[in-house]
Amino acid sequence: MLRAGFDTVEAGSFVSEKVIPQMADTSRVLQGLDVTGSRSRVMVLVVNKRGAMRAVRQGSEKCKPVPLNLEPGTRNMEQASIDDLLFPFSTSPTFLKRNLNASVDQAKATISDLLAVCDLYKKRLIVYLSMSFGNPYGDKWDPGIVEEYAGYLYEMGLRIIPLSDILGEVKPAVISEVYSRVIRSFPEVEFGFHLHSLPGHEYELIDAAWKAGVSRFDTVTGGFGGCPMAADKMVANLNTFALINYCEKNGIDHGLNVDLLREASVEMAMSIG
Repeated sequence: MLRAGFDTVEAGSFVSEKVIPQMADTSRVLQGLDVTGSRSRVMVLVVNKRGAMRAVRQGSEKCKPVPLNLEPGTRNMEQASIDDLLFPFSTSPTFLKRNLNASVDQAKATISDLLAVCDLYKKRLIVYLSMSFGNPYGDKWDPGIVEEYAGYLYEMGLRIIPLSDILGEVKPAVISEVYSRVIRSFPEVEFGFHLHSLPGHEYELIDAAWKAGVSRFDTVTGGFGGCPMAADKMVANLNTFALINYCEKNGIDHGLNVDLLREASVEMAMSIG
């Protein structure tokens, strides 16, 4: 993955091992990363200051952050540190409680803590907004609320804000409306798209986001995963190959090594069984 051409590779999460035991080996994964020749930034998800400190101290004595203007093929093993921290914020108070056991104010306080950690350790914080296209809990939602949350993050200094639908229920028209509004209001922000979708339903959703001005997409090779805290059933992450298919059909240069990704996809499928 680190040599496939991605801007950023999420390598794991520093979260409670009791709550998400699948992420318990993130430290070992990071220790085994070979970033030789990679231009990708390495990112991990954190949900509190404790997790952030564990992440930034991972190899921090010998490691340096990756420069934003890093040229391909210039990274070496001494630079195998964490570059970015990812925090899952939400426009839905109910989902924040389900996912983080936190209120909106508590989550905002955590964002402030994480920004301080990133400033001290020269890392970059990315905060995504889940339930940006609606929620199933009855919480108030409209595009103006998404704009309000995005404005708060903008004022805090965030310049990469992925908007997320993790239920797989968003419609293209809603995607267009939300992105058109926030991109117009905050042109300096790189708004990403974090999508969970059933196989075969992705094309029109990707198309709506792309035509609204989005060029940063979160994907998972093979489409594995999902969010166990969102609802009773998990919906798969956007498959990298679905995005590649969209790009190739529309003449968009995705910059990814497709052959390498196919090999990686086969290896992952075999390891999972």
